[in-house]
Amino acid sequence: MEKIFAYYLSVLKNYTKFDGRARRAEFWYFTLINMIIYYILGYINGFLSIIYYLGILIPSIAVAIRRMHDVGKSGWFMLIPIYNIVLAATAGETGDNQYGSDPKDTINEAIDFN
Repeated sequence: MEKIFAYYLSVLKNYTKFDGRARRAEFWYFTLINMIIYYILGYINGFLSIIYYLGILIPSIAVAIRRMHDVGKSGWFMLIPIYNIVLAATAGETGDNQYGSDPKDTINEAIDFN
């Protein structure tokens, strides 16, 4: 559970970073936590969920673009329906690619799991 929130917080800390790569776990855990928070706030008060959605919009776009970079695609591929979900679920390229170094090699340096 601690790792899930660490991934969520790492996305929020890098909300302006549109370059580089994001692991599958980082993207999907961020998406999961977003959905949970959004639905809880929507249940409590619809206005709160709208405010949350607007606040989380840029970090969501940024992590989606970095996820596309991890599979070796341009960030614009996130705009293609269904195919973007397939790409987001696909394992990233091993080693460095044109968008940066492999996040599996650097993730433990960026997030302190202890």
